[in-house]
This record gives sequence, C-alpha cells and structure tokens, in this order.
Amino acid sequence: MSKAMTNPGLTWMAPRVAAALLVAGLSACEPQTPVNTAPPEAITAPPPAANPQPDVNAKPVERAAPPMIKPVALGEFDPGNPVATAVTGKLSLEDTLIKGENGASFTTERVALVSGGDQYSAGATYAQAMIVDASQPIELRRVLEETPPTQSPANALCGGNRTGFIALAKVEDATGETLKLIGLKGTDLPAASANGVELCASTQYFPIAGGGDAEGKKVAKR
Repeated sequence: MSKAMTNPGLTWMAPRVAAALLVAGLSACEPQTPVNTAPPEAITAPPPAANPQPDVNAKPVERAAPPMIKPVALGEFDPGNPVATAVTGKLSLEDTLIKGENGASFTTERVALVSGGDQYSAGATYAQAMIVDASQPIELRRVLEETPPTQSPANALCGGNRTGFIALAKVEDATGETLKLIGLKGTDLPAASANGVELCASTQYFPIAGGGDAEGKKVAKR
C-alpha cells in the first residue's frame, strides 16, 4: 500500500471530495432553465385595437344654421305722407323685394334686427329718425340692387345717391298699424362707429285693408 493511501488526512478527505464531485456531476446532467427574456407582464403593451367601422345608419352632424331674422312686416301698404308718395307710391313689401307702384324697387337682404335706441351713425338713433320708442324692434336690410321711380328718377329714396340700407318698423297704437321706413346711404353697416352713413328720407305707410299682414286688423286712420 502506498504512503498516500495510508495517510490519515487523505483518508478522511476522500469521501468529501467524492461527494462534491458526485453533486457536480448530477448538476451538469440536469436540464438548465432557460433565461426569460420577455419584458415584465406589467409593462407589456396591449395589442392594437381593431379599426372602428363607420355606422352607416348614423346621421351626419349638421352645421348649426345662423338664426333667421324675421321680417317685421310683409304685405301691401298705402303711402302715408308726401315723401312716401314721391319715392314709391303704393308699396309692396316682400321677403327680399320692396317694390313701389311708381316703378321704384329694391332687392334686399335682412342683416340685423336692432332697437330704436341703437345708433345708425355717431349720435343718430333710429328712434329719432323714425319717431319710435327706443325699445321698438327695427328690421335692417341691405340694398343689393335699386331701380329708381320710372317717371321721376330724381324722387329715388336717396335722390342722386345709391341707397345703402333700409330700416323698417311696424308701430301699433290705438289708431291701428303704421309701417315706418327710412333710407340710409353709405356702405358701412349702420352703427355708432360707421363712416359715411347718413339719413336720406323718412316715410310712413298704412296697411291696405285685407292685404298681407293687415288682414283682419285695424287700418290706421289717416
């Protein structure tokens, strides 16, 4: 027997070395757990949502229409003062057209509903020009096209100037109804800050019995 085998220190260590080698060998034979390379579940992005399909039965969104300006009066009217007789004679007041029996006509569009106390020019109010209350509703129309009276063109609402705007008011009192109409020259929208807006003429008319808005209503006394 060799000296190494009989050495007491080596004899005591041999079993421990053998056991360690056995453990190492078994570990080498066991399958290795693969390393998880996927990101943590908490931060994994959700799958993209499916593209939504349009609802063919849904109604399209409609754009809100601007509020409509209602006319203060429509129908036929007799002239109620000499100025009205000269500029139009009997008057026909339609939705966009104002026509006089003498051939005068105005193609118009409603642009605003103001009050008598409002100014059409600096310091000048509709109430002063039309002799109405400050709270009186006034329909303001822009004149798009104008034709002067056939026989007397000089009697046009604004004379030799183009009429820029017409303001209308229907006044009711104990005597009945009166339509008041003024012509304004100028291209600026009538307001306190407007430039070049001036009063041309102030007229008044009475509803013709049985016609238009006057039907069933009392006609003003002349």
